[in-house]
Amino acid sequence: MTRPQPGVLADASRHAVYLTLHQSDAEGARERILSFARSRPSQVAASGQAMLMLGIGSTYWDSLYPEARPAELLPFPAMENGERVAPSTPVDLLIAVRGDDESAVYDLLREVRAELGDAVSLIEEVRGFRYKDSRDLTGFVDGTENPAPDDRAEIALVGEFDAQFAGGSYMHLQRYEHRMRSWNQTPVAAQEQIIGRTKEDNLEFASADKSPHAHTKRTSIKDAEGRSIEIYRQSMPYGDSERQGLMFISMSTSAEPFRQMLHSMVFGDEQGRADDLLLFTRALTGVSLFLPSLDWLEQH
Repeated sequence: MTRPQPGVLADASRHAVYLTLHQSDAEGARERILSFARSRPSQVAASGQAMLMLGIGSTYWDSLYPEARPAELLPFPAMENGERVAPSTPVDLLIAVRGDDESAVYDLLREVRAELGDAVSLIEEVRGFRYKDSRDLTGFVDGTENPAPDDRAEIALVGEFDAQFAGGSYMHLQRYEHRMRSWNQTPVAAQEQIIGRTKEDNLEFASADKSPHAHTKRTSIKDAEGRSIEIYRQSMPYGDSERQGLMFISMSTSAEPFRQMLHSMVFGDEQGRADDLLLFTRALTGVSLFLPSLDWLEQH
């Protein structure tokens, strides 16, 4: 049985740092990245300290692992419909360091950067944190629709249909920046209609009572047999005095569920009724990645 990277199925943590990186032009950069991938995720998994997740970008995969490619590792599905946008901003690598102990997160982050050194160049570093009782900075509880712990592996991990990549996971990452001034000027009752759920006690509206533009309506999609299509979300707020937003992360056994959900949000249903939450938050990045199992990383 293949071993997934532990962070893929883990519960939400209190702290996280997300590094997006490109391979640099330094001599031997690719070989140093490969050496890091073979050893460091497994070492961290065995230590029981902070968690590390290593994702390989869709446009970089063939440069690092030309011998084989995950079946559904495709470029990020960029979409645009007026104010509702989802850009594609490819990166070579994502390194996410997560944990409940902020000191342990920092120590591991420092070790990672020292080990990779000038083999990589930093695109962006974003620090996430748990806000109150797992709420987004909009004030609403985030991740309510996530699968139960016992169901996460079925939702998030590649199975035997792509056997050599079993235990891996397709990740899509977007950094959203909220228009907090506009959101905070919106009455709570209107915010609840935009989300499709009550703000204070997190009660979801009945389907018949939801606006067709509600976020929970647009992200609740079904397959041809009427079964719910699910992803495992690992999103975290980030923010300072200048900018506030959400690092949205989805993990899935296939790349298709995320694409369908994003399409429903940006373009809406058959009548074009799209997600009104996207009028208050804007995606600034969009990255498609694959997180191989520990076994794959060690053997390649």
